[in-house]
Amino acid sequence: MAEQKGKILVIGGGISGVSTALEAAEVGYDVILVEKNPSLGGRVSRFYQYFPKLCPPLCGLEINYKRLKPNPYIQTLTNSEVESISGEPGKYQVKITTNPTFVNEKCVICDKCTEVCPSERESEHNYGLDKTKAIFIPHKMAYPARFTIDRDACDPSCSKCVEACEYDAIDLQMQPKTTDIEVAAIVYATGWKPYDANKIDNLGFGKVENVINNVMMERIAHGQGPTQGQLLRPSDQKKADSIAFVQCAGSRDENHLPYCSAVCCLASLKQARYARLANPDAKIYIFYIDIRSPGKYEDFATEIQKDENIIMVKGKVAKVTQGQGGNVVVEAEDILNGGKVSLEVDMVVLATGMESSMKGANLPDVVQLDENGFVAPNLQNHGILSAGVAKFPGDVNSSIQDSTGAALKAIQTVVGN
Repeated sequence: MAEQKGKILVIGGGISGVSTALEAAEVGYDVILVEKNPSLGGRVSRFYQYFPKLCPPLCGLEINYKRLKPNPYIQTLTNSEVESISGEPGKYQVKITTNPTFVNEKCVICDKCTEVCPSERESEHNYGLDKTKAIFIPHKMAYPARFTIDRDACDPSCSKCVEACEYDAIDLQMQPKTTDIEVAAIVYATGWKPYDANKIDNLGFGKVENVINNVMMERIAHGQGPTQGQLLRPSDQKKADSIAFVQCAGSRDENHLPYCSAVCCLASLKQARYARLANPDAKIYIFYIDIRSPGKYEDFATEIQKDENIIMVKGKVAKVTQGQGGNVVVEAEDILNGGKVSLEVDMVVLATGMESSMKGANLPDVVQLDENGFVAPNLQNHGILSAGVAKFPGDVNSSIQDSTGAALKAIQTVVGN
């Protein structure tokens, strides 16, 4: 154990943030892990399967939570946000606000509160594809394992959940709390958000029925998702027998995201596999510019493309419009066959890219973003670091590796001050 000289603040409790915090804490450094949502796990907790093993990510997250819970060097603040950062390297002054969840640590997840709750809200975990009660737990593997209340969705006069709780776990008078800390190093592991497909006028998202994005498809495929893993389209719950995937939806486009997000091609190939396993008769069309599946993933891409029911169409999609009976019409160029194609399918999945969660956020002056909204290392003052997709788009495996590097650099900052 190194002699303690300062604390490390990790902002973001997704796979990168948790990995960074564990790497530093398990060699004896004090870490404060801040996550704005009520539970840890980030976007990865919403995946059905992830690379390289195509296994459920909750297995890996559970292992991390078991490492996290008994570690005396990690303080976890969920439902919390960093309000301000000032000071200098080695002595950054940080103000953190923890917002009320209205449920305390006495909660045993008995579920009696949801049985009596009369109000509903859109499920953020399922990207609005279904609803939860106003008192909810994000998912079965949520950490901390505790309900939270969306007060904006509640009837202010209602207290049925309080009356139903036998453990005094619900406190509707809970107030925000402010914490002031001094840290030696700060790691931004704030992750990503799917690019807003509503901004892509020609692809029909938000205007044409049964046009979804790739993160929504991930939840539809999940056994704990809105359709319990059945391949059903949102408008009428009809089985989707034909699906068109539209690659580079907003990516590699100077009007939207000028960069490649590195994972969208593989995500669509993976989701095509989901669809074929869920519905052996399903016909899949993938419209692409080029397929990017570097290194060890090339074999996976080759295997998927051998499926005779997965048709690869090289060409940009020009337009997505409403068809008959909830169907969707896709019009695109077909470069290899030298013409155009018009298809009517049951559902369209837009492969939207990764946008930095920091883009458009109100940031402390000590943090500088690059032209695409990422926390580029070369722009930061000493002691301000980034990990995973806060730094650049990438897959889970590369994000975890990058988080180890970020933890080491944070430790070096602590030691050097």
